[in-house]
Amino acid sequence: MRPAPLPPGATIGIVGGGQLGRMSALAAARLGYRCHILTPEADSPAAQVAAAATVAPYEDQEALARFADAVDVVTFEFENIPAESLALLAARKPTRPSPEVLRISQDRLLEKAFLNRIGVATAPWAELRDEAGLARAIAAIGTPAVLKTTRLGYDGKGQAMIRSPEDAAGAIARLHAGGPLVLEGFVDFACEVSVVVARGLDGAVAAFDVVENRHRHHILDLTLAPAAVAAETRAAALAAASKVAAGIGLEGLLALEMFVTRDGRVLANEIAPRPHNSGHWTIDACAVSQFEQHIRAVAGLPLGDPARHSDAIMKNLIGDDVLRWPAIVAQPGLIPHLYGKAEARPGRKMGHVTRLFPLGALPQGQEAETAFAPAIPPAAIRD
Repeated sequence: MRPAPLPPGATIGIVGGGQLGRMSALAAARLGYRCHILTPEADSPAAQVAAAATVAPYEDQEALARFADAVDVVTFEFENIPAESLALLAARKPTRPSPEVLRISQDRLLEKAFLNRIGVATAPWAELRDEAGLARAIAAIGTPAVLKTTRLGYDGKGQAMIRSPEDAAGAIARLHAGGPLVLEGFVDFACEVSVVVARGLDGAVAAFDVVENRHRHHILDLTLAPAAVAAETRAAALAAASKVAAGIGLEGLLALEMFVTRDGRVLANEIAPRPHNSGHWTIDACAVSQFEQHIRAVAGLPLGDPARHSDAIMKNLIGDDVLRWPAIVAQPGLIPHLYGKAEARPGRKMGHVTRLFPLGALPQGQEAETAFAPAIPPAAIRD
């Protein structure tokens, strides 16, 4: 029997105090819910807009218990939290997505094995633990390849490119690895895409359109919605995301990041079981954003319609990009979002800007890079 939806006035507990929690809390408020944030950070972006906050380490069992007792359901806004802590919360209150979903997404080996088991293709990969294992993996997969830690890697961290067998010398030591690593075959891709998909408590699935992601210095720079890919590629990406949502037993929302090869194949790269940077455009280009969809799924409400009413380009504001704020708010057509972070540091996501276009009128190729000029010059000029 499907659980009753949370009534208005109920409290949603969000583990993590970053910008994804902030935008989730804002979406929850629109639906009549309160949010309580658990975070080790004082004055976190999410806590600034929430009804309550527990400031404590994620491993603090007493704080976890107090937090669970103060909320009606638990969710999380990023993966780098101990799975044991989420399991403790799940023993006290409904937790969506589940600790098992978090456990799979936190470990690249578990993640890739899961994807292949449910029939979602990935780049070739191999587990290894030492220099001899790396040599065997290179012999099997070939070069170029990417050596990665199995946990805690994001925005290009925890990775080493292996362009030839000679590059393998010292690669394990450079990653400071004490446990298993994974070697992934390098994909000569045409573009990187992602799909944000939600699954409700009744098993209903709703996916936003396939988007293209462009990176700068290993951090997402632009997201183009929709991606300019063939209809068959789009269908394959949407099918893979829906298969992951059902196969992992999702209650909530996730993003599936994928490579599109030059011959149009789709290879899954990473599962992120929470709202995703590449879905920020949905706030302005859809009637129901990824954040509202996440809250709907977590609260047991019917999922909303993920259709676009506009095409969109989303631009991240990284580090000192935020200093362009006066020019951004002065330029008609740009929709700004700041995250409430006091200090701009290199590589830190300070906010984002969205520009909308009529359906079918999205700029392509290099034209997309100029969509925010003159307020934000193209990356090639700034770099």
